[in-house]
Amino acid sequence: MTGCIISFFEITYNEKYRFATLHNFGCTFRCGICSYKLRSGADGAPGQSYPRPQKFLTKSEMKRALRSVEVDKVYFMGGEPTISKELPEMLDFAKNVLGAETFLGHTNGSRLPLPNLDGANVGIKAWDEQVHQEYTGRPKSLIFNNFAAGVRAGLEMKANIVFVPGLVDIDQIEAVAAWLAELGQEIPLHIMGYIPVPGQRYERPTDEQIQKAKEACQKHLRNVNSSHLTVQEALDLTTRDDRFAVRKIT
Repeated sequence: MTGCIISFFEITYNEKYRFATLHNFGCTFRCGICSYKLRSGADGAPGQSYPRPQKFLTKSEMKRALRSVEVDKVYFMGGEPTISKELPEMLDFAKNVLGAETFLGHTNGSRLPLPNLDGANVGIKAWDEQVHQEYTGRPKSLIFNNFAAGVRAGLEMKANIVFVPGLVDIDQIEAVAAWLAELGQEIPLHIMGYIPVPGQRYERPTDEQIQKAKEACQKHLRNVNSSHLTVQEALDLTTRDDRFAVRKIT
């Protein structure tokens, strides 16, 4: 992480659903197949999975922007938001000053649970330790232990996993689902079809493979869904869901 600035650089707002999202730069994992590379072609080093922002926001700027809109929920996303030095104070501000619910909209679970946090959507990478190390460069306990801690703390926990044929196959995904079920069969799991990243050897799963993975997980969990986006859909999510129709407020 030497020389890598970890901070929030942008805040967006969805007026229809009254939520704001703080976007963080930087990550602790080295995922060669990170979908952010679809935008930047970066090499997977921490903090380099998408273009480096020209400017980072101060806490005063973030608070002023959040006060300028009506929010019911505040999301924190990355990169990896849990490693931002400003996160604890911004969680406190959103929860106790604005009276909003607080969520990590996407996280690898590096620092869970956290004070003033209501919930988190955790990207679980793989079940097998060797596969997890190959995928991320880090041990799987960083995700699994913290996810379980979040459940015990009463957070609203969700999980997602990318189906990568030849790396994270159905057996890996079902093993994750079985583990989640031990924590609670109502925990939502979202299976995402891998979108091929330039320079990587893995291929996109078929619709049939996605359906088989979903059925395997439904043997363990009650709330399993899936998505199978094209590159074009991934780069413009507003075509599928108006929750992504946001405007930048700072």
